[in-house]
Amino acid sequence: MQNGTLLAAVDLGSNSFRLEIGRLDHGQIHRTEYLKETVRQGNGLDESRNLTPDAMQRGWDCLARFGERLAGFRKSQVRAVATQTLREARNRDEFLARANQVLGFPIEVISGREEARLIYQGVARLLPQSDERRLVVDIGGRSTELILGQRFDAQVVESYRVGSVAWSMRYFPNGAFTEQAFAQAEIAAKAVLDEALTAYDRSRWDLAYGSSGTIGAVADILAVSGRPGGVVTREGLDWLREQLLSARTADRVRIEGLKEDRRPVIGGGLSVLLAVFDLLGIDKLHAAQGALRHGALYDLLDREHGESDIRSTTVKRLAAKFEADTAQAQRVGKVARHFLRQLRAGDDPAELEGLERKLEWAAQLHEIGSVISHSDYHKHGAYILDNADAAGFAQPELHRLGLLVLGHRGKLRKLAADFEDEEFVHQLLALRLAVVLCHARREPDLKGIQVRALRREVTIALRTEWKKAYPQSAHLLGEEVVAWQKTPWVLAVS
Repeated sequence: MQNGTLLAAVDLGSNSFRLEIGRLDHGQIHRTEYLKETVRQGNGLDESRNLTPDAMQRGWDCLARFGERLAGFRKSQVRAVATQTLREARNRDEFLARANQVLGFPIEVISGREEARLIYQGVARLLPQSDERRLVVDIGGRSTELILGQRFDAQVVESYRVGSVAWSMRYFPNGAFTEQAFAQAEIAAKAVLDEALTAYDRSRWDLAYGSSGTIGAVADILAVSGRPGGVVTREGLDWLREQLLSARTADRVRIEGLKEDRRPVIGGGLSVLLAVFDLLGIDKLHAAQGALRHGALYDLLDREHGESDIRSTTVKRLAAKFEADTAQAQRVGKVARHFLRQLRAGDDPAELEGLERKLEWAAQLHEIGSVISHSDYHKHGAYILDNADAAGFAQPELHRLGLLVLGHRGKLRKLAADFEDEEFVHQLLALRLAVVLCHARREPDLKGIQVRALRREVTIALRTEWKKAYPQSAHLLGEEVVAWQKTPWVLAVS
């Protein structure tokens, strides 16, 4: 990307939605605009874990305003991510269908570990570089992320289902603060976070940092009270807890520095923070400037360059873990990209490069299911991808990759894919043709083979003597023509 390019990140949190816009300047992103709205979707989940109509409407209204500000941005300039509330919501697809439309950009529901990785990237990018071993804590509305890392490398990442909104609703109903409520809330938080004791042992980090949300709010309050700015201490937390107990209810709390949008969730957030301090032996937590949205912005830069895209590294690790045939994967990937370039002739080079990269990932992973069983290995491979924690990937993106792996062979009519999506269909067809022509696990003869697409009709043109020279490949191409007859697309060989 060129210097001066505007980049934007949208963070659909459980308590607030945020829009961060920054300008690229020699590898650094400098803020030009920041918008935040308290949407509080986290308390809009009913007993069946469905978002209520009001909660969905609040989200849509906010995203429509963000979408107006993002008018004119290209897809490659924006990343929108959703976290725990939409991970939990059973009717999230209903919300996202309209949310994508009003925002104007696709929204990715990311896994807890991916959220943790992006949080660390955001924190690390805005800190001075050093070799210190860092613990990063982020207490959100419905989840808490803990990360151990050094420089830009997040080494241990985890997400726990405990947060300020969820704990406020459960242990401080109607905003009532009592000794018993705080004790119960802290015990419950420790029960969830207990497994972090070993992984985040005090001997494994030098300094602790807290990101956004609850920790930022507490740090602001403590600074206004006369304590050192940007630092949260156990003494400060105990003092704040006494202030809340003295007020008895959230609406009676009168503390300088406490913003109105934080008032209803400060009790739950504080109880979780106290539990984290106790469990991990933290005596001082430094408030960090970076957060999830900053990590998403810098991830856009990494995605622009294939060699630094964390997803490429993740794919290589998965392929190695499941003992994929590297030579065959490279062979299939090369042929698949060749056909995709023919099918997508005329595409913007940058967009085509992105499609090729994702097709290459599918080629690298198309045989990973073989380590389980050669029978139906494509189904095993898709299952692995649908259930993997894969750094850099959002859940829908990983599912789409799984669909390519599932659909690279066999019948198409049972593939639960959108055959109206031309980009996906072209990727799938290119992959299937590559697998067919590489069936002998050697380089195929592509001389004279042309694949042309005209709307939903695709023609494979072969040189006259090709069928005679490669009868098995010709037979398999004939079967491929039949396979596409059950779809809205027409494939022909001439």
